[in-house]
This record gives sequence, structure tokens and C-alpha cells, in this order.
Amino acid sequence: MLKLRLKRNGRKRQPSYRLVIMENTTRRDGRPVDEVGYYNPLTKEACFNEEKIIKWLSHGVQPTETVFQLLKKSNLIK
Repeated sequence: MLKLRLKRNGRKRQPSYRLVIMENTTRRDGRPVDEVGYYNPLTKEACFNEEKIIKWLSHGVQPTETVFQLLKKSNLIK
């Protein structure tokens, strides 16, 4: 099953995350199927490719709890 989840980037104590589509059995930093945005928790900066996210969600991809809250804040999901 495909999931919409976060993949960690950045250095020690300076995290940044990419929003990716991955198989649910893949490790956290494994190879994604598609990259659809990024999120920086230190600056609260987020950029999402809305077209790709809506397309993947319509194909049955399930977001994780954290990603669901991020998409809700950016008004992509109601």
C-alpha cells in the first residue's frame, strides 16, 4: 500500500523533510515513488505540489497522521 509520508533530510539538529509517496514497507529514507513537496519545521516553511497531491490522494494513497495535519493546515484537505 502506498503512503504519503515524510522523508528526513538535513544535518544533525537541523531537520528538513520531503513529502514523498512510498510503499508502506520501505524504510524512512528509502527510495520514493514520487516527491510532492517539502517541509522545514524550524522555519515552518512548507511547499506542496497541490496537483500531484490531489492526484495521488484520488488514487488511494493514505497520508500519515503528521502529513494529514500539515495538509489540513495548508487547506489541501478539509
